[in-house]
Amino acid sequence: MDVVESKKRRKNFWSIFNFAFANIGGSAVYMTFGTYFMVYVTSAMFTGVPKAQANKLIAMITGLIFIIRLVEIFIDPIIGNIIDNTNTRWGKFKPWLIGAGTISSLLLALLFSGIFGLSKVSATWFTIMFIPIFITFDIFYSFRDVSYWGMVPALTEDSHERSLFTAAANFSGFGQNIVTIIIVPVVTYVTFLFTGQHNEGQPGWTAFGILIAVVGIICSFVVGLGTHEKQNALREVTKKKTSLKDMFWALGHNDQMLWTAFPYLIYGFGNAATAGLMFYLFKYIMDKPGLFWITGLIPTIAGFFTSPLYPIINKWVTRKTIYAVSMCSMILAYILLIVSTDNLTMVVTAMILYYVPQGFIFMAVILTLTDTIEYGQLKNGTRNEAVTLAIRPMLDKMSGAISNAIVGWVAVAAGMTGTATAASMTPGGISLFKMVAFWIALILHVLALFIYVFKVKISEKKHAEIVDELQHKLAVEGIGDSGTDEGTSNRTEPEEPASKSATVNIYAPVSGVRMDLSDVVDEHGHKGIAGKGIAIQPTEGKIYAPFDGKVVLLFTTKHVIGLRSEDGLEVLIHVGLGTVNMRGEGFINHLDSGQSFKKGDLLLEFNRDKIQQSGYKDTVIVLLTQPQEVINAHYTDKEVVNNGDELGTIQIK
Repeated sequence: MDVVESKKRRKNFWSIFNFAFANIGGSAVYMTFGTYFMVYVTSAMFTGVPKAQANKLIAMITGLIFIIRLVEIFIDPIIGNIIDNTNTRWGKFKPWLIGAGTISSLLLALLFSGIFGLSKVSATWFTIMFIPIFITFDIFYSFRDVSYWGMVPALTEDSHERSLFTAAANFSGFGQNIVTIIIVPVVTYVTFLFTGQHNEGQPGWTAFGILIAVVGIICSFVVGLGTHEKQNALREVTKKKTSLKDMFWALGHNDQMLWTAFPYLIYGFGNAATAGLMFYLFKYIMDKPGLFWITGLIPTIAGFFTSPLYPIINKWVTRKTIYAVSMCSMILAYILLIVSTDNLTMVVTAMILYYVPQGFIFMAVILTLTDTIEYGQLKNGTRNEAVTLAIRPMLDKMSGAISNAIVGWVAVAAGMTGTATAASMTPGGISLFKMVAFWIALILHVLALFIYVFKVKISEKKHAEIVDELQHKLAVEGIGDSGTDEGTSNRTEPEEPASKSATVNIYAPVSGVRMDLSDVVDEHGHKGIAGKGIAIQPTEGKIYAPFDGKVVLLFTTKHVIGLRSEDGLEVLIHVGLGTVNMRGEGFINHLDSGQSFKKGDLLLEFNRDKIQQSGYKDTVIVLLTQPQEVINAHYTDKEVVNNGDELGTIQIK
């Protein structure tokens, strides 16, 4: 049992590692475009073009990006729905992760080349080419991003395990911070090699775009080839296609998803404006562009601690508390920046208070959104994995659109373009900068804090209760679409005969004392289990296959496994009473959903001592989950059975 558990831990480690590694490239691509594309546009794209014409082109690019991104916001849920309805031999996410990730990375490099220098040759042709290239880039990046974060609930249903995947991915989000650290040195160095000038010129930006594109492509292949979706109970039961109408209805009726998304959007508006203007703070306000790397170093160092610490802290502190404390830290940072931008010590302190908690905020939001998937499934009967998690990149896209528009507008209005310097800044321009970058952002952060704290109700405990209720519902209603008849089992359960039928022999999955369901006493002291089937009080901790067949369901808590025989008989083997509360501790599954087995194969191991020490019963329940298909069920009269003994004969339609 220890060897199997060790192998599973290693497999899970590499799955988490590969998932996290991919976000190095994903976050680098997002930061490169979302934050620094407008810096490139305002500083290098139109170098050599007359200033008046350059300002018009900058305004045009700013307006186009803003309009296009706002329009595409409404496409993201559709993208999520397309991903949710994807069904390939490689799963629903991998084709999009690899294909869309590669295409979007290549288009990023093309955009940072000024479309092969066309920006300096013809404004008309540049505009004509820019629009379709940007739209294509944005759509494919959305497919890649939605697929990436939408994969989390497909990797595990356990809230704590989800926090591990999310924490690891957030940890590797230092890709965006590396971009901030190296962007000025790399762009300046490459420009010097090609032109002999120490500035941020077109050759440097082109080289940087290509570098980030290569990293993005590599990371897309890593996550596509190095992770594995789990076909479990809650995913299998809602595997049908979802129409756009049903999708929008489900999203509109998932109130907790909406209340989680709304404050994140408000927070994003303020955060995107500040992040987008941070370079201008160091270059045009403080006159210290060479120190801009600090804004990349601080979150990079913080990321090495905040992401690994989140799951640990979350064991003792709720995510709502983590979110609230983190937001208060950012609010304090804004106050410091408003008070003083000419004191480097104050600014660095503010940077620490501003960047360090962002990882905690992101994780709290993304995990809450992820948990609203089961909330929506329970409430509306529809499970929307990629669609629900498409909300987060959709909100980021909205924030990015606002950021690009604000950065372009402030740069032009405050005179922060081209060859301008800190010495040429006017008091009015500085005041405009502070108002947009700090004051408005401060107000938005305070508003986001109050909305999240008072309106979001999905907590870790609440989510666990929802998952339990969903799994209990499945156990009662059965593996198929039909429900389970009420009543207790008898030794012989006759039904009306049918013209066509099949007889299936069930063999004991575990050694022990046979019991009728009507004689079983549950963990609450209630006698009798509803449904058709039989129970065994085990004398060993191993579950073997009762026939030849296939695993169709495996609960995340591992204590319930659904099987289908080659003749179509479906049974649910439920290990223990009250064991759902153990959250899989003490259980080891040897097969996953979708895998075939032969009679006598080891399916599951469970620690009987741990179950009993936890105050629960280890009784094994074998339930027939299609009672309406059962014509006749006859069970053995033997009081004691060994695994592999004939347990019953079931005649089904």
